[in-house]
Amino acid sequence: MSKFKKKKKGLPAISTASLPDIVFMLLFFFMVSTTMRETDLLIKKPALPTASEVKKLEQKSLVSTIYVGKSKDARISGDKIQVNDKIIDVKDVPSFIFSERALRKEEEVKYMTTSIKADKEANVGTILDIKEQLRDINALKISFSTTKGNDLKGNY
Repeated sequence: MSKFKKKKKGLPAISTASLPDIVFMLLFFFMVSTTMRETDLLIKKPALPTASEVKKLEQKSLVSTIYVGKSKDARISGDKIQVNDKIIDVKDVPSFIFSERALRKEEEVKYMTTSIKADKEANVGTILDIKEQLRDINALKISFSTTKGNDLKGNY
């Protein structure tokens, strides 16, 4: 008589048939729920003033944003100007705009808008200095960011 060896039965292999489905579901979830980082604020988040007539900007890809507000560091006083991820002086605003124009196609430059997100407690002189610098380089399309509301209370 011959002996038959009994084969040891191991654990069955894990099925990987559904693995691509799971990977694509996760990929789709993160693509939908993730927002792209624009700028890390180095100043305190501006408390925007309110306005009764608010209009959304059409092409956000053609908007260059300038933030004006107080520094996060309490030891530094006065208004700070932030563009992208750095603090600049008023005299550096034209070089920022020129660098933003260099990133665009020539036919898009005339549609570019400069958005100023200034804290409602910011010094008006700082904002006027920025506007003057923008006027000097012919960047005349300026938008002021606000929140919708009406806090005029009849005072004109």
